[in-house]
Amino acid sequence: MASANNMKIHYGSLIGESASFLRAVNNITIFSSSDATLLLLGETGTGKELFARAIHYHGLRNPKPFVPINCAALPDHLVENELFGHARGAFTDAHSEQRGLLAEAQGGTLFLDEVNSLSLSAQAKLLRLLQDKEYRPLGGSMARSADVRVIAATNSDLLKQVQARSFRQDLYYRLRTLHVHIPPLRQRSEDILLLANHFLNEYSLQYNRGRTFFSTTALEKLQGHDWPGNVRELQGVVHQAILMCGSTVVSDQDIALASNDTAPLILSGATLRTRKACAIAQFERTYLTELLSANEGNISNAARQAGKERRSFQRLLRKYGLSRASFLKSA
Repeated sequence: MASANNMKIHYGSLIGESASFLRAVNNITIFSSSDATLLLLGETGTGKELFARAIHYHGLRNPKPFVPINCAALPDHLVENELFGHARGAFTDAHSEQRGLLAEAQGGTLFLDEVNSLSLSAQAKLLRLLQDKEYRPLGGSMARSADVRVIAATNSDLLKQVQARSFRQDLYYRLRTLHVHIPPLRQRSEDILLLANHFLNEYSLQYNRGRTFFSTTALEKLQGHDWPGNVRELQGVVHQAILMCGSTVVSDQDIALASNDTAPLILSGATLRTRKACAIAQFERTYLTELLSANEGNISNAARQAGKERRSFQRLLRKYGLSRASFLKSA
């Protein structure tokens, strides 16, 4: 894994170069070496499950299963059955024994997404599991060992839920043994275009579109949006844009956002930070395009002319989805 000094870290779709993102991702290496319970905090769409998977697959439990469960999708009366399973005859329709998710995750990691949605009754069962490291299937006569690491995630303020007595205080502190806050996309604006070009390249390949680029106005529109749905929203927007685009250049007209605050925002009511980011992005992409064209795709010469190290120059090219192949003399 790259260090913070290398400016870019890539774990699948965990992509970024902003300081707040790098601080969060650096915890992957640190917490992968631990077996303690971990709590991931962050808004919807920030990539909490991606972080959980990265921690699991770079950790000691890597060969064993990673089992995700969305707690919000489980009715309260099914939580115990889904987690612990049941013995034959445990209830009317229990004609055979059924393994629960804990048994499936044995030796690996159990990821509890939206853990804040569990009822107080289910929270008590989870707390007992974390304390005793064992459980008993419904209708079972013997306790079973639970050799699992629990990673939980929430998009809500658990401390406020504790104060409102809708979340157990003892469970809160048990889950929070280790914790990571994943920043929202609006707090890592440097990563918007990096992520957008990553998704554009991904979907261009998926739909056999060849080399595709964002227009300058499209980049401004992406940079000017506040992304309330975070990375997940950005990915969906780019996915639709590549389907709507009728050429190799994605224009601002191809980008459909949830709110109509982009083009007018950029022209009139944008903050200084947004206007500055858009201006820098426009300048950098134009400058890089002209430089590569003048040097016929020669990265070393272009980097030298720009006064940057080759690796740093290549990061800029990736940020804007530029490839030397498009500028070669024979192209």
